[in-house]
Amino acid sequence: MFADRVLSGMRPTGRMHIGHYHGALKNWIKLQEEYECLFFAADWHALTTHYETPETIAESVWDMFIDWLAAGIDPTRATIFIQSRVPEHAELTLLLGMISPIGWLERVPSYKEQQQKLPDRDLSNYGFLGYPVMQSADILIYRANMVPVGEDQVSHIELTRELARRFNHIYGREPGFEEKARLAIKKLGSKKAKRYQQFRTAFQEKGDTEALDAARSLLNDTQNLSLGDQERLFGFLEGSRRVILPEPQPLLTETPRVPGLDGQKMSKSYGNAIMLREDPAAVTEKIRTMQTDPARVRRSDPGNPEKCPVWGLHQIYSGKETQDWVVKGCTTAGIGCLECKQPVIDAIIREQKPIHDRAQKYLDDPALVRNIVADGCERARKLAEETMRDVRQAMGLAYD
Repeated sequence: MFADRVLSGMRPTGRMHIGHYHGALKNWIKLQEEYECLFFAADWHALTTHYETPETIAESVWDMFIDWLAAGIDPTRATIFIQSRVPEHAELTLLLGMISPIGWLERVPSYKEQQQKLPDRDLSNYGFLGYPVMQSADILIYRANMVPVGEDQVSHIELTRELARRFNHIYGREPGFEEKARLAIKKLGSKKAKRYQQFRTAFQEKGDTEALDAARSLLNDTQNLSLGDQERLFGFLEGSRRVILPEPQPLLTETPRVPGLDGQKMSKSYGNAIMLREDPAAVTEKIRTMQTDPARVRRSDPGNPEKCPVWGLHQIYSGKETQDWVVKGCTTAGIGCLECKQPVIDAIIREQKPIHDRAQKYLDDPALVRNIVADGCERARKLAEETMRDVRQAMGLAYD
């Protein structure tokens, strides 16, 4: 019923740095070759923590899009858009908020973590408490079934799954549902209908999740059913309700920890970042002055790479031969810290050269970016409107 669709977004709080590139963008570039992808600037989300400085958001949106395009996001393969240009996000956020228990929101790990990490910002507001609902709406409005995340973000997707499940349970009721579902089964043809029934029985009687997945695949491969019949049969697998908002799955991705200049996780808010389109001279200066193992006070002092932030960059940018050279040279004081840093400097500058080149045409003609995003917003809104028609109808808000 629902095509494989990937959704992800970033808050526009400034330009991208190499942590964003290795943590998310490189994965997005791979995913756009395999799936239908939607990538958006989460400008409303930015207001949950930066509501007092809205003047920075618009500029950050366009800088961020240039970074995405320069990194390799292809607008012919992926839909790039701005969250606030698709107002259906706000409508679904409001409607999901009607059924979202406060306790669910307060238990989201990042709710208290961010309050502790950002003591200089007032986060005691409705928007920050409710941002997981908006995050869920961002995903569910496109019926995206895959969301690329690291392991630390799986809890966010689980909340989205719970909200989708709760919505379907409350609003997926339909008069004569079971009779309509059984009529739809007959439309599968005798062979597929028999397999569907076997899979449904195996799941409902034995909890066989493989049978559930097999039944879903069977329905996805069936072309001669109406959308309504497909929704009924998906819902009939698990109970007696239509699936209006499908539950997304986390698409677990490796997200290497990119150390900042001070050894903490790289972040613009910590002032320890190397930008994705950094000037080569600035890259050189930042790496050359980067912290190293404090035990190496003098050139002749041996060190421990595990205690040096530069080693974290070597693990991302250097091959085995160079890494072996670093370990041997550092632990025996055979090389100095500036020698150790040079391969990282060279690798970052080499990586960023094509990114600089691709960015230049967008810097020379900003209208290129705006046209790409306008087209993306239009495509995204069409998908969102389809979902909202079904949501309004299910909630009794269709007044046609």
